[in-house]
Amino acid sequence: MTSDAQHPPQARVVQLGGLMPFVREWLEERYAAPVLADLAQPAGVEVAVVGGGAPAGAAEMDSLPDLRAIVNFGVGYDNVDVAEASRRGIVVSNTPDVLTDAVADLAAFLVVDVLRGITAADRFVRSGAWARGEKFPLTRDVRGAVVGVLGLGRIGAAAAERLEAFGAEVHYHSRSPKDVAWTYHASPVELASASDVLVVLTPGGAGTEHLVDAAVLDALGPEGYLVNVARGSVVDEVALVAALEDGRIAGAGLDVFADEPHVPEALLARDDVVLLPHVGSATTQTREAMGRVVLDNVDAFLERGELVTPV
Repeated sequence: MTSDAQHPPQARVVQLGGLMPFVREWLEERYAAPVLADLAQPAGVEVAVVGGGAPAGAAEMDSLPDLRAIVNFGVGYDNVDVAEASRRGIVVSNTPDVLTDAVADLAAFLVVDVLRGITAADRFVRSGAWARGEKFPLTRDVRGAVVGVLGLGRIGAAAAERLEAFGAEVHYHSRSPKDVAWTYHASPVELASASDVLVVLTPGGAGTEHLVDAAVLDALGPEGYLVNVARGSVVDEVALVAALEDGRIAGAGLDVFADEPHVPEALLARDDVVLLPHVGSATTQTREAMGRVVLDNVDAFLERGELVTPV
C-alpha cells in the first residue's frame, strides 16, 4: 500500500504571501492549504488566499489552471490584477469596512502629529535637548486648520469626521462630489492649494500612481504638510523628497512607501517627517476581523460558489 504522505490530499485552496498565523492554521486544518511555492499538484486549486500584498497577476494565475477565486487579505487590492482575473472568469474579494476605524484613527493621528510635532517632541526630550535648556519650537493648532482629504471613500469620510471633531475644516477631492457638507475641489491641485494638510486616502493601482506629484506638492506650499496612509505608489517619492529638501512643503507623515520596507534614505534623518512601518490597520482586533472576512469568503465560495465581499 502507498502512504498518505506520498499522496497528499488534493488541494482546493492555496496560500500566497504572508498571512496571520490563525488564518494560515485554519486554512491548513480545514482545507490542507499549502503555500504556492510548496504546491506539488496545482491542478484542482480553486481558491488562492493572498496576504502581505503578494502579487496575484497573470503568472500566478497561469500556475493555477483551475483557479476560480482570489481572496485578498486587505481592503486595498492593487496587488491583484483584477482585470486579468475578470478576463479569465476569476472572482476577487477583499476585506472592506473592518479596517475603516483603525486606518482613520491613524490618519487623524498623523495630522495631529505633523501639526503639533508630537513624535518630534518625544525625540527632543529623549535626546536630552530639553534638559540642556533648549526650547522646542512652537507648533500649529489643529483647530482651524484646513485638512484636505484626497479620496473620500469609507476611510476618507471616517478620517474627516475625526478631524472635524478636532476643529479642523474639511475639504476633499474624489472622482465626483459627495452628499456631504464638506467643501469639494475639482482636482488634487485645487485641493492642495486650499489645504494646510493634504491627507491621501485613495486606492492604489495604475489609476492613482503619482497622483500626488510635484505640481500637487507645490500647490500645498511651504507651510503645508502631506499625510499618506493610502499606498506609497500614489505619491511621487522623488518629488516629495525634493520638495522637503527645498523647503517647498513643511513636512510629512507617512505610513506607506513606494518600495516597502525600504524608505528613501533622505527621509530618515529629517525631523519634519514622521515615518511609520505601514501600520494603518495593524491592531489585533482589526487584523482578526480581516482574517474572519477572509475565512468567510473562502467558505462561502467553496460551499456556494459566491463571495461575501466581492470587489
